Amino acid sequence: MLDINRIRDHPEALETALRNRGASADLSEFRRLDAARRSLLKSTEDLRARRNRASEEIAGLKKEKKDASALIEEMKTVGREISEAETRLSGIEEALRALLLTLPNIPHASVPVGADASSNQEIRVWGERPVFDFPPRPHDEVGARLGILDFERAAKVAGARFSLSTGAGARLERALINFMLDIQTKENGYTEALPPFIVNSASLVGTGNLPKFAADLFRLEGTDYYLIPTAEVPLTNIYRDEILEGESLPRKFVAYTPCFRSEAGSYGKDTKGLIRQHQFNKVEIVKFTRAEGSYDELESLTRDAESILQRLGLHYRLVCLATCDMGFSAAKTYDLEVWLPSQEAFREISSCSNFEDFQARRMSMRFRREAGAKAEFPHTLNASGVALPRTFAAFLENHQQADGSVRIPDALRPYLGGMETLAPEP
Repeated sequence: MLDINRIRDHPEALETALRNRGASADLSEFRRLDAARRSLLKSTEDLRARRNRASEEIAGLKKEKKDASALIEEMKTVGREISEAETRLSGIEEALRALLLTLPNIPHASVPVGADASSNQEIRVWGERPVFDFPPRPHDEVGARLGILDFERAAKVAGARFSLSTGAGARLERALINFMLDIQTKENGYTEALPPFIVNSASLVGTGNLPKFAADLFRLEGTDYYLIPTAEVPLTNIYRDEILEGESLPRKFVAYTPCFRSEAGSYGKDTKGLIRQHQFNKVEIVKFTRAEGSYDELESLTRDAESILQRLGLHYRLVCLATCDMGFSAAKTYDLEVWLPSQEAFREISSCSNFEDFQARRMSMRFRREAGAKAEFPHTLNASGVALPRTFAAFLENHQQADGSVRIPDALRPYLGGMETLAPEP
């Protein structure tokens, strides 16, 4: 949520920023509600002050044994007016908050302005594209030949956009999860968490998934519960409605969870394989920081995600997303895009974002620099560290061999009992 004072004080700059994001830049409804709120707030405060003065007068009249009935009756009318004004004020404030919840975050000054992904800026490239002396197969074909991926039976059990890993495939995914968790906890200083996989609507409002992206979520019928679209939601809400001690920042968490997404509006896209699934596993990293250090923390967060791809020997590039390609809540986002040989293209495998105080305001999470100091909003950051399906796909495609086997990188072998290759069943 944006700072309401920022909207009041710099409306033209905000409208420009909203247009750059491809969002509606008409703030007339905000101005109307804000003016009505401030006017009603003043008149209500005037009525309360009048009632307070009258209470003192009534007490004085009674003390002097004088008739206070007329003033008492007048205050009954004032009381009703205050009650009616408070009801109207509550309605206006609710409408104002509902409007504020629909406004996206403001892009950081370093974010490239652009209407789509074509304006994204490549920051750096790591590694080299693998060279094959045979036509590289897509990951779903590699997995099927190895006997470790079964999409047909997954569709029978659940439906389209689900996968079934068996044998060495299930073991490989578990190995990747443990490998990622170990790197982030043992080397990069994150505290491991195992959060709920179901959250309430307040948590989704806090991270910006609701109300705008309700169609992308799986809701449990008849309840206020939703399956999580990412571990970002439960992790970021750990301190919702709390005030943290400033010296405890930054705080860093990592979690493995399954993720559930309806993929509304994506039908017809990436229908084969592991690229776009309704259910998938992911390791997520989240930070809570002070404002002055949050962009340094974004750089280190991004490097922490990159370290996973580097150790797995996966060629990738880092891009800074343009204004119209960023997520709703982000002020700045880097995407890690891994190379898929079968598509001859880079595909997003991790988004690393700084939300500044946008999410913290929505969830009333604050911190104090010292005892007695005014509470401030921290900055929140998160990244995929990383998404398992696309890692699995990139792993199979980039390390495939001519005989159908897949080479296992050195860093992952200890998690697979020293196994050096995945080989097709004889």
